[in-house]
Amino acid sequence: MTEKPALTHRLQGFGASIFGEMTALAVATGAINLGQGFPNYDGPPEVLSAAQKQIAQGNNQYPPGIGVPDLRLAVSEHQSRFWGLTYDPDSEILITVGASEAIAGALLGILNAGDEVIVFEPLFDTYAGLIALADGLAIPVTLRSNYGERFQFDPDELRKAVTPRTRAILLNSPHNPTGTVFTRDELQTIADVVIAHDLIVISDEVYEHLTFDHAQHIPIATIGDMRDRTITISSGGKTFNTTGWKIGWACGPRHLVHATQMAKQLFTFAGGTPFQAAIATGLRLPDSYFVTLAQDLQTKRDVLLTALTEADLNPVTPQGTYFITTDIRQRFPGGDGLDFCRQLPDLCGIVAIPASVLYTPENQHEGEHYVRFAFCKQMETLEEAAHRLRDWS
Repeated sequence: MTEKPALTHRLQGFGASIFGEMTALAVATGAINLGQGFPNYDGPPEVLSAAQKQIAQGNNQYPPGIGVPDLRLAVSEHQSRFWGLTYDPDSEILITVGASEAIAGALLGILNAGDEVIVFEPLFDTYAGLIALADGLAIPVTLRSNYGERFQFDPDELRKAVTPRTRAILLNSPHNPTGTVFTRDELQTIADVVIAHDLIVISDEVYEHLTFDHAQHIPIATIGDMRDRTITISSGGKTFNTTGWKIGWACGPRHLVHATQMAKQLFTFAGGTPFQAAIATGLRLPDSYFVTLAQDLQTKRDVLLTALTEADLNPVTPQGTYFITTDIRQRFPGGDGLDFCRQLPDLCGIVAIPASVLYTPENQHEGEHYVRFAFCKQMETLEEAAHRLRDWS
């Protein structure tokens, strides 16, 4: 009998995550891990103590499938308070196991076999796999940086990417890994394409509060009539330094949230009951918390940005997120980012991520000379990393 492959055809070509390889390399060499985007410090004590209290009080069983009512209300309040968007907490907000589950639910809930989803690359590494699981096809529009300027897309390339099979645009702003915060004009261009072709936007906004240098995050749902065409997704992980809690949410018109929920309920149904209550506490923190959060990260960004510049790694200054993307060609002839990252622990005791893995396979050449570093670390960690980079330079 001929042995059939165990792996579904939808996942053929998706290998083991580069993050696992680089993390193992950091452990084996004792290098500072600036590869994975998670903080090595805790979130606000009000949020942590709220979770502890909920656990101690026995709030540890299944929550409602759509999420704890108070968190749905807190998300609704947050969207109105910061972005002027109004959502009914009972029918237009869904709590998920992290933003990734919300994205997966949205894609599986709205895509039919063969539908196309436009993505901006480099892209968060799960996007292409999730689109494939939904039996869709990712159509890349590439963000490019000219001479170290912010990464941006070509509007004509976006317009040409649309076909009769296009169903949705998957947007991420502030953008991982480039740090670009899409401008109002860029969002208007996307909105014009969406409306002209009757598309849906799935908008990943997990870094919504992490912007720098007066860059302004603008939810695409606030542009014109886009609220009724947009599933807005975020989470508490990045905003409250609780990436391991996996509490996310999706906001949108009732029919899009319903589609997302129909798929999402087949994964986990619901989870994280005590953490849902704690994230509700976080979303109601005063404005000063959110301002200080961004200011602290900007200071950390600048420490690493200066060291990468001095090491001739040509960083592109990010407007938001946890990450700095560098162009290694000046320092590393040939510009092979994967080879560079495998050598970097021995060269200077730091681990980073090659950005080429964040492009669709046919376009990996676009990112082969880029490397991503994370600065969401304790200042002591970043100062030691900066010291190692300077010694190497």
